[in-house]
Amino acid sequence: VINTIAKLAKTCTLRLTVSKLYFILSDKVANGGVSMWCELCQGNFFDEFQMEGAAAEHNEIYLELVPENLSRALKTAQSAKAVKIKLMNKHCPCLRVAVELPSLSSSSRIVTHDIPVGVIPRRLWNDFREPSVPDFDVSIYLPVLKTMKSVVERMKNLSNSIVIEANLNGEMNLKIETDLVSVTTHFKDLGNPPWASEDGCPSSAPDRDLESMAEARIDIRKLQQLLAGQQVNPTKALCNIVSKRIVHFILLHEDVSLQYFIPALA
Repeated sequence: VINTIAKLAKTCTLRLTVSKLYFILSDKVANGGVSMWCELCQGNFFDEFQMEGAAAEHNEIYLELVPENLSRALKTAQSAKAVKIKLMNKHCPCLRVAVELPSLSSSSRIVTHDIPVGVIPRRLWNDFREPSVPDFDVSIYLPVLKTMKSVVERMKNLSNSIVIEANLNGEMNLKIETDLVSVTTHFKDLGNPPWASEDGCPSSAPDRDLESMAEARIDIRKLQQLLAGQQVNPTKALCNIVSKRIVHFILLHEDVSLQYFIPALA
């Protein structure tokens, strides 16, 4: 998960609550930035988890960190017997990752990494709420991400932007158009998620013609970044399109949900 996030964001916010961890990137979509919301249940990752937030009624901690640093520290943990992550104040706030490595002797070897973090004050917490999803025009399951990645990588050499269009009939096209060339890749029979109203999710327009396409033109590098960084191997991957406004990707795995928002280009 951290490796994926390190590919998507140079810095991000780590929000810790009693039951969940969140990795958040909230570049203002209005300024053309992408947003990310990644949610992990701590019970799936830690045998022991203790935290004390800013106050009893606001039992949360918000930290700013460079995910690449955490990714590097955890690389040493792949053959570890145990890993402990602790928030400390050592000259400055830092996350200490203590990795206990197997040893031939009876004494264990412990490697520690101190990763500097910034503590985000309470008054700024509201800037890091879950992004709201506007009512989308079309929601569709994505094709196999490896296939989509190789298509996008080839297209990236020809254009800086890509048009994603889809309909409620399980069809999706990836298109690039330049003065010299126009290329379209068609995907069929992808299926459309049955967004039920009881789960509180926004629904696509119920009276929309099944064949009519919703489309958005986005920065092809941002899409390629998402596909290239994928190490979560989602069990479900889907895409919501708000015509000419935003493309919202949702990647779901048993332990992780990752949302990624790419604003449309004008």
